[in-house]
Amino acid sequence: MRLDLAGDRVDVWVEEVSGAVWECPECGKGGSVYDHAQERVWRHLNTCQCQTYLHARLPRVKCPEHGVRQVPAPWAGPGSQFTLRCESWLIDTLKECDVSGVGRLTGTSWDEAWGIVERAVARGLDRKERRIPQYLGVDEKAFSKRHRYETIVCDLKKGTVEYVVEDRTQESLERYYRQFTVKELRGVKAVAMDMWDPFIAATKNYLPEADDKIVFDHFHVTRTVTQAVDQVRRQEHKALMDQGDEQLKGTRHLWLANVENVPEWRRAEFQAIRGINLKTGRAWAIKESLREFWTYGYAKPARRYFRRWYFWATHSRLSPVIKAAKTLHRHLPNILTYFKHYISNATAEGLNSKIQTLKQMACGFRNREHYRTAIYFHCGGLDLYPW
Repeated sequence: MRLDLAGDRVDVWVEEVSGAVWECPECGKGGSVYDHAQERVWRHLNTCQCQTYLHARLPRVKCPEHGVRQVPAPWAGPGSQFTLRCESWLIDTLKECDVSGVGRLTGTSWDEAWGIVERAVARGLDRKERRIPQYLGVDEKAFSKRHRYETIVCDLKKGTVEYVVEDRTQESLERYYRQFTVKELRGVKAVAMDMWDPFIAATKNYLPEADDKIVFDHFHVTRTVTQAVDQVRRQEHKALMDQGDEQLKGTRHLWLANVENVPEWRRAEFQAIRGINLKTGRAWAIKESLREFWTYGYAKPARRYFRRWYFWATHSRLSPVIKAAKTLHRHLPNILTYFKHYISNATAEGLNSKIQTLKQMACGFRNREHYRTAIYFHCGGLDLYPW
């Protein structure tokens, strides 16, 4: 052992015991030592805040059946520059920090830290049980600007990302389904998604009885009407501003929020402006009334309520609201499946928020493979550790 206090470093040399017998890594049979490999170095856990390194010349054994084979280091994984304990410690640190931060805290380079992430994900995916969850969530996540997306498939019960693939096309989702047999796909009870036609088509192509299993996420359903309210507000605000009327100025977020979420200090203002005969106020009332649709316990009364709401919306003389109502009416069968399965994409949206945090910590990703690896590392629920 050598201690370098000035350099905060401890070096330990490991040598074999005289007369030790080594086993062939292929068959486990004992063999004679053929020679020794060149000295290798592994980073170990720190000793009294000094970085510690193990040095060893690993023996090569001569097996009668397999020939000359390298004996693996019992304290490190294949191809790793770190001992098993050190790599586990670094994985714990990488779960809490970005790669650059881990480098500053532990004295590793960016390439070394990222190599640990890649090996951990590869190891976790290898160990992962081949199965398709009973309840799936399908959503997209922007990789970068200019409409570059990744399709995210998650397990709604476990809250883990199951699959990440480039783009948000029909082919993207079909790649996930193609991994499984028809019998395995029959085990899927429901799939929550937004009303994106490529996802719908892919699910119907591969999932048996898909019409009864596709559930359109109620957040996206409500957002369709909320966006219509915002369009009505913009159109009316522009018309009022041309007349010198600024009563809608600065009220955008009031109309988009649920009534109970309006800030206390603006409630009087919002109540006053709702009392004025505005198109935006009518659109907002239609949006708010749709919330009652989700309070029903069964599909049949929910359908009756939707018919009444649909009549009101389509006779409102508000073009954006009429368009939104017709969109929901077209997708009504798979909106009503919510009352059979009671699932939503809330889990997927939560994972998307976590992925967004990863992007911000990394200051964005330029490499899509690195982006997917980071998602699996932090959101995949994988067994990442080397032992």
